[in-house]
Amino acid sequence: MKKWNNKLITASLSILLVFFACEDLDELNINPNQPAPETTDLNLLLPTMLTDLGGRIVDMGIGDLAGVMQHTQKTGWSGGHNSYDWNNPGQSWSSFYGILRNADEFYNKAVDGGFEYHQAVALIIKAYAYGMIADLWGDAPYSQALQGDQGINKPVFDSQQDIYHGILEDLKTANTILSTSGSLAINSTQDILYGGDVSKWRKLANSLALRYYMRLQAKEGSFAEAGIVEIASDPATFPIITSASDDANIGYPGNAPNTSWPITMQYSPNDVSSEYLRRKPCATLVEALQALNDPRIAVWFEPVEIPLELVGGTGVDQTVNGVRQISSDVEQAFLDNWADETDLYVDYDQEYVGIPPGTFAAQAFNLTPNYVTQGAYNPHTSQLSLMYAENSGDLLQMRLMSAAEVNLILAEAALRGWAVGSDAETYYEAGVEASLTAWGVDDEYSTYIAGGAAYDGTIQQIIEQKWIASWTAAAESWFDYRRTGFPTLQAGPSGRRDAIPLRFYYSLNEDLATNTDNAEAAIENLEMTSFASPDSKNSAWSKPWLLQGTGLPY
Repeated sequence: MKKWNNKLITASLSILLVFFACEDLDELNINPNQPAPETTDLNLLLPTMLTDLGGRIVDMGIGDLAGVMQHTQKTGWSGGHNSYDWNNPGQSWSSFYGILRNADEFYNKAVDGGFEYHQAVALIIKAYAYGMIADLWGDAPYSQALQGDQGINKPVFDSQQDIYHGILEDLKTANTILSTSGSLAINSTQDILYGGDVSKWRKLANSLALRYYMRLQAKEGSFAEAGIVEIASDPATFPIITSASDDANIGYPGNAPNTSWPITMQYSPNDVSSEYLRRKPCATLVEALQALNDPRIAVWFEPVEIPLELVGGTGVDQTVNGVRQISSDVEQAFLDNWADETDLYVDYDQEYVGIPPGTFAAQAFNLTPNYVTQGAYNPHTSQLSLMYAENSGDLLQMRLMSAAEVNLILAEAALRGWAVGSDAETYYEAGVEASLTAWGVDDEYSTYIAGGAAYDGTIQQIIEQKWIASWTAAAESWFDYRRTGFPTLQAGPSGRRDAIPLRFYYSLNEDLATNTDNAEAAIENLEMTSFASPDSKNSAWSKPWLLQGTGLPY
């Protein structure tokens, strides 16, 4: 876990302001404010790229994708989070292409200067960012992206398949470079991820390759198997992240709003509609953790401050010894306010209570005393852990890749019969233990693995543990859900469709307005599902290439 140096932050943010100024595809490929290669400090680009990438993963992981994957729900301004209200004007990929412009500059300067280590790091960052773009949207500018200086201002959209294959080649190249370039290490102060440790960057490259080979499992099974087997069977050539101590995490300094955990309340402690207070645990995750007696629940969530208790009589609504007692007629009056939600309920759990997914009653759930106020505090539901209201902390990390994910990928591969060096149960248990270690509850591993989390030999269990382990990094669990159908999730009544969305919309304001022909060609490659209407093919419920023909997740 690394924290940023204060002077480094100032320099990095200055460069970020210079580099990050695009809003459409023309600007993605030519930036008039970009410093000339001969005058830009190569090292200062690295922390900019890393913090921008890590911040984007966190923003999605506690933002709208946490809503999609039912990690959290919002109790105010919740349309995009709880209901997938995304399509006007759609989602922008400009932040990812901003990262890529910096990475491209970084790579070119590294080539010019003969800095092999830097070249490899740039390839890894580019692979990560392009992979996220392909995952989130589908076809996208790749082979012609970032070439405005060569007159390519309207790049073609490469196929999702070609992007995946391209980044896998880049990751293999990066691993090869790093295996022979130990004398050209970067300044450890500038490398806020791994402190200049070549071996850990190699592990990240190969672990990301495992992620993307498994991404292709349902579409190119033989190719995916061969790639994963090659890596898993030769750890000397392809080292991977197997221990939580090697997790790709970046910490926050917490000395200013833009260097702090994104939903901190420290700069607005009296804001009753703050990002922290509006986010509540989702009942789907809370109940899954409770069923497993999962120790991570106490790390992530606060117990209910004032539990509810159903008592006899009529007209009873009183608080006794810290418990709010209500009679059945009071309960029914609450439910009658939301008569169209036939499955709404009152949760009397005395420890942890989450908000049901996609409920119209999110603000009012469980008899919120002041439910007309957006994001009002509700003593009858759980809050996120108080640490998430802080600026920084040991567990407040930008989590890019973890040993838990890697081991659970290998568990799935082993269960599918692929020769990855060990059996599925061994990898599964290693993945679970790595996640508990990352969250500081590894002392409870033996009890957990002998109880509710005992290995049952199913893909579903492996993917559900990945879903749990992806807390604050929910994008990865969304991608797993799409290709496997696990965990089993149902859209709530407020959802724009009766199914979980599958992709981001191409932006009306960017792609369709400025690179129309190429964007429309990419849209034609999408496949509409029964949930896509009344959208065009450019729908969050259309299938990109990766899902077409798989029958998954629906």
